[in-house]
Amino acid sequence: MDCSTVLRVKTLHISSPILAAKSPFFYKLFSNGMRESEQRHVTLRINASEEDALLELLNFMYSNTLSVTTAPALLDVLMAADKFEVASCMRYCSWLLHNLPMTPESALLYLDLPSSVLMGEAVQPLTDAAKQYLVARYKDVTKFQEEVMALPLAGIQAILASDDLQIASEDAVYDFVLKWARAQYPKLEDRREVLGSHLAQYIRFPYMTCRKLKKVLTCNDFDQDVASKLVLEALFYKADAPYRQRSLAAEESATSNRRFVERAYKYRPIKVVEFELPRQQCVVYLDLKREECVNLFPSGRVYSQAFHLGGQGFFLSAHCNMDQQSSFHCLGLFLGMQEKGSTSFTVDYEFAARLKPTEEFVCKYKGNYTFTGGKAVGYRNLFAVPWTSFVAEDSIYFINGILHLRAELTIRLCS
Repeated sequence: MDCSTVLRVKTLHISSPILAAKSPFFYKLFSNGMRESEQRHVTLRINASEEDALLELLNFMYSNTLSVTTAPALLDVLMAADKFEVASCMRYCSWLLHNLPMTPESALLYLDLPSSVLMGEAVQPLTDAAKQYLVARYKDVTKFQEEVMALPLAGIQAILASDDLQIASEDAVYDFVLKWARAQYPKLEDRREVLGSHLAQYIRFPYMTCRKLKKVLTCNDFDQDVASKLVLEALFYKADAPYRQRSLAAEESATSNRRFVERAYKYRPIKVVEFELPRQQCVVYLDLKREECVNLFPSGRVYSQAFHLGGQGFFLSAHCNMDQQSSFHCLGLFLGMQEKGSTSFTVDYEFAARLKPTEEFVCKYKGNYTFTGGKAVGYRNLFAVPWTSFVAEDSIYFINGILHLRAELTIRLCS
């Protein structure tokens, strides 16, 4: 059929017990449509475009094999198998498609299947593989910016769901999502619908900076009620005790909603407490996992997200470097100033870390430095121990696998 016009009628001789055994659809059809013993036929109405796929499906129900091998043809058979409830054929098509070389085009085709097919257990390994392929290919979204900007919604959702995005921070994820949504959905009402209903759940607002969260509240692309709810939830999470944060992340790590699970950001999230009086001051907390520290050896470094004080941007960086005499590797901690310019600041700074057994912060280094933009200062051997002692199993610097660092800065504008 094409719409309501019958194009042709084809008679097929089949074995009803074989088809009924393979398909609940055909079992019901033969049970209801052939009650009279003398009735020997039933009628199936299909679209002309489904004919080849249906014939392949019927052949599979007899032989358990298919003659088609290309992705488009296998997808047509998969759709027919879903329509006529032949689960064994759905599994077989999914397996064959899974074994074909994956491309961005085929991955997007698999994710664009009708929801009834996508929900099928038989297709889950295929859609999982498609998502993994897109994540692996586009995890550095800045490297393939043009390609990623052209992806449809299903592709963007697959990428944003990943914990392994190679991206500077969640602020950068938010900026990218807005840029994509504005390009794909020029109409404000369409954009608000897509952002609120389909994309906001993939942005991990609790890991955005407070500066960026303020901008979310005034962003016209989000419905005001949706924006308020997202920002409030993020702020409540930031204010929670660390054990409660870990509990929320653990609860969500087993679900598809991972808004409390931290990604592997290029710039590590921090917590900042700011004071204006009696002097401009901030206290910055940076937590690093043991495996992150171990992976720094022999010459790696990890940077914090930026924080601001006195209108200037600063960051912390932890390094695996040689000590002052270049005799062994050790952990260094440094404070850097972002913006280049003529403004100079005198900074009093103090580095501290939580140590066992008291688990209290202990000051490890104090200093002062007059900054101009782009400069950094710190200490090459923060704990005055070799790297092997720092990362040892009985190390006093890791509490439940986390290194807790603190930097206190007091900034005075030079005259």
